[in-house]
Amino acid sequence: MTPTPAGRLAGQGVVVTGAGRGIGRALALRAAAEGARVVVNDLDEEHAAAVAAEVGGVAVPGDAATDEGVRRVVAAATETLGAIDVYLANAGIDTTPDAGTGLGDGLAEGAPTSLDTPDAAWARMLEVNVMAHVRAARLLVPGWLERPEGPDGAPRGRFVVTASAAGLLTMLGSAPYSVTKHAAVGFAEWLSATYGARGVAVQAICPQGVRTAMLENSGPLAALLSRDSALEPEQVADAWTVALDEGRFLVLPHPEVADYYRMRAQDTDAWLGGMQRLQAKLDRSV
Repeated sequence: MTPTPAGRLAGQGVVVTGAGRGIGRALALRAAAEGARVVVNDLDEEHAAAVAAEVGGVAVPGDAATDEGVRRVVAAATETLGAIDVYLANAGIDTTPDAGTGLGDGLAEGAPTSLDTPDAAWARMLEVNVMAHVRAARLLVPGWLERPEGPDGAPRGRFVVTASAAGLLTMLGSAPYSVTKHAAVGFAEWLSATYGARGVAVQAICPQGVRTAMLENSGPLAALLSRDSALEPEQVADAWTVALDEGRFLVLPHPEVADYYRMRAQDTDAWLGGMQRLQAKLDRSV
């Protein structure tokens, strides 16, 4: 991927969590193409190193969800970059019980229903999908607020949450995923409302089906998630750069999600009726 002549992120220090594959990798590649200096974080050390090599950046592997893990990632990235200008909080999971570990990624075939999902799985999803964002913002936002205003209204810092269309609508078959992604969008909205006028830019990326391991492991839900066509991770990164130009909070790689979101707000009962019909269709396919 060739950098643009000016580069939307020229010279900026960018951290991407969960960047070892999928959407995270695509965002890291795009940030580098836009002139950024990139730190690649992922739990998988080998994947993080491979993507860092692709983007000419630095790998900082580790858990970007726990308090200790977030502190380690932010500290190492700050030392490497000098300063973090953009934090792409991309790491996320859809966890269902796994016989071997008690936790596993993806909607495994034969997994229990969401009401049967154990507390440990709920807790892990809350840690990764919500608290990781909260903890990173706690560390980053105070320092951003102390920075001088950028030229031409440039933000003092940018915090980007990879959420999901499930955070605006819902995700049939997975209550923990729906709940935590709603919370992720809600936190991003609060962050923008609270600090946006003080120079902190906030965005929430909310795609539907994207061709990643999570989609491949989603079983009967794969067809539903791909109803409006599954995108490649690179297309999600494309949508993010367009939103950078337009200064938009919501990044909707699937534009039709805006219509669904509007329908949900305007007539919630009708929208829920449609979702119930979709659930009945899923029930028949199992």
